[in-house]
Amino acid sequence: MSSLRGRVALVTGAARGLGRAVCVRLAEEGVHIVGVDIGRQIATVDYPMADTESLDETRSLVEATGARMVAVPADVRSSAEMREAVEVAVREFGRLDIVLPNAAIAPLRGPVGEEEATWHDVIDVNLTGAWNTAHAALPAVIEGGRGGSVVFTNSTAGLRGLGGGTVAFCAYTAAKHGLVGLARTLARDVGRYDIRVNTIHPAGINTPMMVNDAAAAFMEENPEFTSSVHPALPVRFMEPRDVSEAILWLVSDSARYVTGVALPVDAGCAL
Repeated sequence: MSSLRGRVALVTGAARGLGRAVCVRLAEEGVHIVGVDIGRQIATVDYPMADTESLDETRSLVEATGARMVAVPADVRSSAEMREAVEVAVREFGRLDIVLPNAAIAPLRGPVGEEEATWHDVIDVNLTGAWNTAHAALPAVIEGGRGGSVVFTNSTAGLRGLGGGTVAFCAYTAAKHGLVGLARTLARDVGRYDIRVNTIHPAGINTPMMVNDAAAAFMEENPEFTSSVHPALPVRFMEPRDVSEAILWLVSDSARYVTGVALPVDAGCAL
């Protein structure tokens, strides 16, 4: 993947989990990073979210590879903040080649009596936030004239319906299905600039978003849900590093003709 050396990637949700893993993996290939994360809690999310210190830790891990990273605390729900993040990328590195709208939230229930707020927060982060990121970043990629790649972090929930019986699950699944349509439309729109747009669909990943007290309690209380998302391969949770390898391939020149694809990396969970 040495063809990536010197390119610049904008990664949202970079403070931990898959976002951190892909930042480090790209950096190992010589990619410079602009890492974005909100760095604070959203009230409807029932597990602890990352803080700004976590984003700084990602930067340290990236810089240990020899690549550079600029950390940008920003909320993907704000189109203005995402435009500012893109401006940082262009100002610091002079280019932008790879866009990874990865930021997401996955509350399982949300606060009692706050179903409407939960719905809006999940849609606003997981779908509108992804749109804000791509919409802000694509003009800079187009202006570079070198082509590029966008990979939306999706989910098994973007390929099949998930039960669970909560507004949070409905919103999450709706947002992830929406990302497939968004990616396919953008792939048509920006293909003439040699920019590729894909989605990647992991199942459960060993990250704080999936492995936390709230999730454990929900799974224990709803064994039928757990069985409904059981993978075909003998694994409970995938590791972030393994999923980042698939993203690395999608943004590399090895996948130069792959666009508009919804790629499952899910141990057979969507079968």
